[in-house]
Amino acid sequence: MLQNEKKRSFIELGKFLSQFSEDNSSINPTVLHNDLFFDDFIKLITLSQSHNGWYTPEQVYFSIQSWAEALTEENLNQWLSAYNFQINEPKNIALILAGNIPLVGFHDFLSVLITGHNVLIKTSSNDQHLLPFLAKYIVSVDSELANRITFVEGKLENFDAVIATGSNNTARYFEYYFKDKPSIIRKSRNSIAVLNGKETKEQLSALGEDIFRYFGLGCRNVSKIFVPKGYIFDGFFEAIFEYQDVIHYEKYANNYDYNKAVFLMSNFKLLDNGFLTIKEDKSHASPISSVFYEFYDDITDLQIRLQSESEQIQCIVSDNIIENSIDFGQTQKPKLWNYADNVDTISFLLTI
Repeated sequence: MLQNEKKRSFIELGKFLSQFSEDNSSINPTVLHNDLFFDDFIKLITLSQSHNGWYTPEQVYFSIQSWAEALTEENLNQWLSAYNFQINEPKNIALILAGNIPLVGFHDFLSVLITGHNVLIKTSSNDQHLLPFLAKYIVSVDSELANRITFVEGKLENFDAVIATGSNNTARYFEYYFKDKPSIIRKSRNSIAVLNGKETKEQLSALGEDIFRYFGLGCRNVSKIFVPKGYIFDGFFEAIFEYQDVIHYEKYANNYDYNKAVFLMSNFKLLDNGFLTIKEDKSHASPISSVFYEFYDDITDLQIRLQSESEQIQCIVSDNIIENSIDFGQTQKPKLWNYADNVDTISFLLTI
């Protein structure tokens, strides 16, 4: 299938997704196959929280809108222009997907198909419905893709390479089990923010988006904040107060109550605003409803340390005080060319 035809399928998918938002989902008559998919997608979004308690309509709509914004002709052209798409023979690529946030495995799915390979997909039990629905839509746009997409319920077989995402424990299993296959094995990572104390209220509010989007379940969610010695968190708490409604979600509230109790029973010193606890800790991985913090003395020394810990970090948020950091509020809006773990998936798929 020609490269332009593959791109067209995903551009059409982007147009389809652009019709859906939490405030107002409305049919665009120029979008293909709305008669077959529009109403059913609304129903699926409504049911998503019954499939996974973390998949509230707000979070699912956010993911859908993010992909609608990404899947434009301009973005796809910019992303793919850096590569030479010459594949001698399509390979079968197995995907083992996570399910921590809605459509978390979509980029891998897109990457496999756009490079001309066939995809074998083992979905997470936490996200079994959204990606199969979108796959049906792109098959309706281009029927040839039907022979290139297979969802696998049992054991993965007859594949040439694998992309697997899991925890550090499951990654060790993946590395052993797939040791004879070309692979990308993704482990647990966390994202951090580095503050200098000069951030505006607007920037700190945007940092709240980086913390609370998807309830903090994604590897791109900020779970640790580095602050200068003597930093006072009053302004931070004031800026993130707009996210207080997060405590009204039962699963989040249960985590907040449990983790706060564990911290207090361990006599840890906490800062608490009623929906988020902040604890001084050297670890990057904080539990849901909590953010760790650590003081630093010198920004240059901190940057050296973060470089040495790069394999634990997905992304860094700052007001341009750390090299290659991203702006506040942008962690859950990656571009197509922002690869997970900084591993170029397209290059991998073009060279197997």
